[in-house]
Amino acid sequence: MISVDLQSVCAEGCVSVLGDVADPETARAAVALCTEQFGRVDLMAAHTGIAEPRPLLQTDDAHWRKHMAVNVDGVFWCVREAARTMVADGAGGAIVCTASINAWHVEETMAAYNVSKAAVHAIARSAAIDLGRHGIRVNAVAPGVVDTPIAALVVHNPELAPGYLKTIPLGRFGLPRDIADAVLFLASDEAAYITGQMLVIDGGQTLGITGDLEVAAT
Repeated sequence: MISVDLQSVCAEGCVSVLGDVADPETARAAVALCTEQFGRVDLMAAHTGIAEPRPLLQTDDAHWRKHMAVNVDGVFWCVREAARTMVADGAGGAIVCTASINAWHVEETMAAYNVSKAAVHAIARSAAIDLGRHGIRVNAVAPGVVDTPIAALVVHNPELAPGYLKTIPLGRFGLPRDIADAVLFLASDEAAYITGQMLVIDGGQTLGITGDLEVAAT
């Protein structure tokens, strides 16, 4: 169900569209409203996602389908609808999808999430190769553990957080701004020759095996 409040246009030029990202009509309505209000769409940040841990053997059909619908379908609908209006406008644009380090650095009990984020990486690369001829760049960001509600189970858990922090060379969890700044860079003219890439923002978590072997050897 979609709720579009045309009175929600604010002084700063904001509009809001409420709906289910798994429904393609939500992305269609959002892009249409932005085009109507601002004349065109320059950037799409396809940022959708849920992450509910569950062991693989306990992953039922509904759990799997829910992750695919939100994390994969939701991103694809946003990319497709933005690209359609960008192509029609003829001025190009930039699309940035939110994947995750889980796309390849898989996590136990997170099979549905891991697979869905690998699919987002493939969506970004596939869209980049299809849309380059139209002057549309498509990239992805791959956050690590970020202090947002989706990661609260780890970040604000005194039993789990210390163990996770030991795997992050920079010694802290990510902040929303860390991801937003990367998206802004990929959307900007400074990234004008970058497309089909995934920028990892994880504080070094996926660099390799941590541990001070010199200390361990003494």
